[in-house]
Amino acid sequence: MSTHGLAVARGRLTAALAIVLGRTSSVADVDRFAAHLSVEFPAIFSFLFDPTLDATNWRAEQALRPAVVTRKMAGRGNRSLRGAATQQVLASVLRTAHLRDLDAVPLVVDLLRAPTPTVSAALQAPRQ
Repeated sequence: MSTHGLAVARGRLTAALAIVLGRTSSVADVDRFAAHLSVEFPAIFSFLFDPTLDATNWRAEQALRPAVVTRKMAGRGNRSLRGAATQQVLASVLRTAHLRDLDAVPLVVDLLRAPTPTVSAALQAPRQ
């Protein structure tokens, strides 16, 4: 598809969505959903304007997969809200460490030894 063709297609899609969202419905839930989509309108087709963005959440789903498998294999899920929260935080720390190519063992040891709950400096987003 040419650059011009892509621009035309983007314009048609956004215009069609704007028309649909401008309509009112006799169903309150439909109107509420349309209002939500109106707020999110700039982000809905953002992947068409920025080639670095994925069009699907496939990467996020794949990133969650190991945690889901662990949850299902470890006694049919978490047995308490505290256990679920603990697994959620631990999975997030381990995944972030992996993505940043950090050794997770000393990182987790430091976090467990901290006298108060903290966020490791290695996991904090770099200041911009």
